[in-house]
Amino acid sequence: MHNQAVIRIKNLRLRTYIGINDDEIQNKQDVIINATIRYCADRAANSDNMEDALNYRTICKAIIALVENNRFALLEKLTGDVLSLCHQHHWVDHACVEIDKPHALRFADSVSMQLSWQRD
Repeated sequence: MHNQAVIRIKNLRLRTYIGINDDEIQNKQDVIINATIRYCADRAANSDNMEDALNYRTICKAIIALVENNRFALLEKLTGDVLSLCHQHHWVDHACVEIDKPHALRFADSVSMQLSWQRD
């Protein structure tokens, strides 16, 4: 049996320093994070034991700490760092992160960056 689990963290709204302009360097801005994490959930599906599952709360708390306690010049760096947190656990087969920066461009709702990772 192979139970492929998909964890989705949707619209995690945080504030951080992101950008290269003086105003962006001096003031926190909103970012919206969406992450998808895939792993084999055979053990958890058969045991109903938290120790056999990937704890999405732990991952989410790590993302919050990373984003809120650091400064980023590039959206690519922020997205890459969040992606690294999402695939740290050895059970993870695939992870994808998309981060929106609302109002980054005039006349656009947001600009987003998406990065993904897959185990070889």
